[in-house]
Amino acid sequence: MATYAEMQEIFEDIKSDLRYDHELNGCLNCGICTATCPSAHFYDYSPREIVQLLWTENVEQIYDAMQEKIWACAQCMTCAARCPFKNSPGGLVSIMREVAIKHGMQSAKDVLRPFGRVMLKLITTGNQLSPDMIQPDHFPDWGPNIQKVKGNLKTLRKAIPVRTLQTTDTAWETSLKTSVEMYTIWEMTGVLKQLETMDENLYDVIQDFIEEKREEYEESLEEQEQGNG
Repeated sequence: MATYAEMQEIFEDIKSDLRYDHELNGCLNCGICTATCPSAHFYDYSPREIVQLLWTENVEQIYDAMQEKIWACAQCMTCAARCPFKNSPGGLVSIMREVAIKHGMQSAKDVLRPFGRVMLKLITTGNQLSPDMIQPDHFPDWGPNIQKVKGNLKTLRKAIPVRTLQTTDTAWETSLKTSVEMYTIWEMTGVLKQLETMDENLYDVIQDFIEEKREEYEESLEEQEQGNG
């Protein structure tokens, strides 16, 4: 359990985000955001509650909401489109999620853990998800419906009309230059730092892979220069 000082620090990080003042403009308690929220129909989640907690600056309840409730938001932004005060509960939730990751909160680690393999797949192949990854053991949080696509995945892939190389190994191939540029962007924007906070083991694996790709890219540039010389 965090101390009050730690909770206050987390709230100050939320409040200091440049988007905060644009997303929170007061609350009429009309309930339109919650009434139109898809997640509110299925989870213990209310966009209005998020706005109220932040508006009243109740740091303890804000911290409690960051344990579970903020992860129920689907980020559809229906709330932002309907709010007469032009609040964006979904936008505020985005800020709260990012702060939860920054502080290495256990709730963030628990939610993001199933997507570690997706992250590794993205970095190593350029593809976020391939049919061979869709297995009940890999994504238990997806529920029983995952069984519906467990069958012959290669057959399913061939049935997809889009040109995707007809393989479950990768949906497309990313050039070496594009990969290195992607890694650089992730480093400069703090994505890899956040990954280190969430899953240090996965970070180490990905970091080693990135270094190998960068060395390979530098070698290819040297070969090109020699060829041009």
